[in-house]
Amino acid sequence: MSILDYIRNKKSFALFYFIIIMFIWGMVYFDSKTNLFSYDVSYVIAILIIMFLIYSVVDYFREKTYYDKLNKAMKDVEMDWVNNLPEPKNFHEKKLNEALKKLYNESNMRIQKFSDKSNEDLEFTTAWVHEIKTPIAASRLIIENSIDNPNEMTLYNIEEEIDKVEEYVQKALYYSRINDFSKDYYIQNVGICNVIKECIKKESSSFINKNIKLMIENVDMEVSTDKKWLEFIVKQVVDNALKYTSKCGNIKIYAEDLEKEIILNIEDDGIGIKEEDIGRVFDKSFTGYNGRKANNSTGIGLYLSQKLAKKLGHYITISSVFERGTKVTIHFPKFSNYFF
Repeated sequence: MSILDYIRNKKSFALFYFIIIMFIWGMVYFDSKTNLFSYDVSYVIAILIIMFLIYSVVDYFREKTYYDKLNKAMKDVEMDWVNNLPEPKNFHEKKLNEALKKLYNESNMRIQKFSDKSNEDLEFTTAWVHEIKTPIAASRLIIENSIDNPNEMTLYNIEEEIDKVEEYVQKALYYSRINDFSKDYYIQNVGICNVIKECIKKESSSFINKNIKLMIENVDMEVSTDKKWLEFIVKQVVDNALKYTSKCGNIKIYAEDLEKEIILNIEDDGIGIKEEDIGRVFDKSFTGYNGRKANNSTGIGLYLSQKLAKKLGHYITISSVFERGTKVTIHFPKFSNYFF
């Protein structure tokens, strides 16, 4: 802290002190009843000026010591400077220390939040790259094995792998836009039946290849939602049902109109979920026993589905018995408030 910095900081106090001196001088000089000589007035004013200078010098070195220690602490990048601030000597310095600590902690929280988000994005990108390589490699292998004998089944298999690539690309797109959800939604009355038909149409090849029996019952109902985002949610659930249901298995889709909500159930007789995993299926990147066994799961689908459902005012629950099947239920409260 330089002398000029101190003077600039104390100019209001100096001006106030100068006005007091001038007021005393004026009172003595213009008051005829005052029996003080001019040298007496000069003596008093000189004493006041000397006292002001002594105070200013002492105060300058005290503040200089504080700010020099503060600068030294902030320049030492290896030291936790915010916890090594100089001891405050007055209210101003105390409040300054508190403000610095608050700013430091808030900045650290924001940096940590940004770092966590960056790490999550990196994990997702890494998993997504590994995931999308599988259908690409499978398509290339199908083409190589059928180059001398192409047939309709070859094209059918390639189409299925391309559908998987499209699905992974769509998943990445939804993941990247989830934080800007409020800019891209349109709430309206949507027929559950239409949503189911769109999802089944996209998954038709998987149903045929695995010879899965599909039962759809009582889905002629409407819910207030965003059609595009609901289709994505339902498709993720249907994808999981197909993935973990054996060939010639069964998948049942049905809705129920209850007193306080409409629910959509997607039930399969697949391998189910272990009891210790059921509470974590909506955690990001959690794959559990089934995901590790299948070795083709990233744990993103259900995480995105639950997050999107909550943004729409819905929510998802899962019940399962290991090796017997799983039921996923999407809840549509009839009097929900939408929070974005």
